[in-house]
Amino acid sequence: MKSDLNRNNVTYYQLEKIRQDFPILKKLIHGKPLCYLDNAATTQKPQAVIDALVEYYSSMNANIHRAVHHLSEASTKAFEDSRKKVKNFINAASEKEIIFTRGTTESINLVANTFGRNKLKEGDEIIISGMEHHSNIVPWQFLRDEKNIKLKVIPLNDKGEIIFEEFEKMITGKTKLVSIVYVSNSLGTINPVERIIETAHRNNIPVLVDAAQAIQHLKIDVQKLDCDFLAFSGHKIYGPTGIGILYGKQNILESLPPFLGGGDMISKVTFEETTYNELPYKFEAGTSNIADAIGLGVALDYVSGIGIDAIAAHEAELLKYATERLMEIPGLKIIGQAENKSSVISFVFDNIHPHDVGTFLDFEGVAIRTGHHCTQPVMLRYNIPATSRASFALYNSREEIDILFNGLKKIIEVFS
Repeated sequence: MKSDLNRNNVTYYQLEKIRQDFPILKKLIHGKPLCYLDNAATTQKPQAVIDALVEYYSSMNANIHRAVHHLSEASTKAFEDSRKKVKNFINAASEKEIIFTRGTTESINLVANTFGRNKLKEGDEIIISGMEHHSNIVPWQFLRDEKNIKLKVIPLNDKGEIIFEEFEKMITGKTKLVSIVYVSNSLGTINPVERIIETAHRNNIPVLVDAAQAIQHLKIDVQKLDCDFLAFSGHKIYGPTGIGILYGKQNILESLPPFLGGGDMISKVTFEETTYNELPYKFEAGTSNIADAIGLGVALDYVSGIGIDAIAAHEAELLKYATERLMEIPGLKIIGQAENKSSVISFVFDNIHPHDVGTFLDFEGVAIRTGHHCTQPVMLRYNIPATSRASFALYNSREEIDILFNGLKKIIEVFS
């Protein structure tokens, strides 16, 4: 399965070698080779990440920050080394700006419950977009109902892009936060976050970026972006589930109260009062997800070893090829055709429900996602109940797109 990425002899993308790193890709589904195209939901894990989890539990399992024995010191070092890897991967200014969470959802809830509850008052406004994942809608609705603030939504055009002029019109003196998805999980749209942040900052408005669907596809430099918060999940970038990151500018994080109370987030506790730990530990109450944090660091090492630019070029080629092939299929309509788009294709048929598409393809060994993708407002915008979604990653190939294409052709024959 050779990629055509080396057409200009700039680099050679070793797709065959990369695929060998992912043991699950050898699995048979209904007697057919797994064709995994559900990467926007979760990515598969390279052997290096799997080995790191086994190694942790086999040789250094102990709680961190709380003991002087060998296992605890080894575990603490591995955990904090992973924090350094995250800091370097997104080019944060300090390790104090890297908070370990359970994922993007918890990271956004952390901001809503600390920044939102302490910095916003009745009548204030938050701006989000019409393509947000539910995790960047519901926490703000909680806050809206609790504090009587206003939630404004940037509308989308027919191609699945935000209407930037409408965003500019929404900004008022009461706007206190913009919370925006970098890459849409259901449309693939890459939002102009640099322009959004620049516009918001001209009006002294902080910005939270949901990078759950961007971290694995795009090079992210938080200092260059100048975002105030950024959230992502480890399992979207070939790491374990149940681990995520909240990046926040140090001065902002220092001004916020803790999210949860308990062990490790404290400096001193008496029955009369408690003083809190320094960053980043102030926001990491209780026993951390140590093994998966270490696994995330290994995943970032793996991605860095290939190169995010090489991965992005490979995925862009796959997206172009898949779009061309799927547009050949009669009755298939692609939902979301933004000019700037990541490696996601959502599509519908006139008379075939997405769930039927997904079920049929499963018997061909093809794993795609069907449903509303936790973006029900997007489905309402395009007046559809659901879509079928194929999403590509660093280990996918043109041959797998051909398998998808042939499976979809069979579906048409059956349902006709």
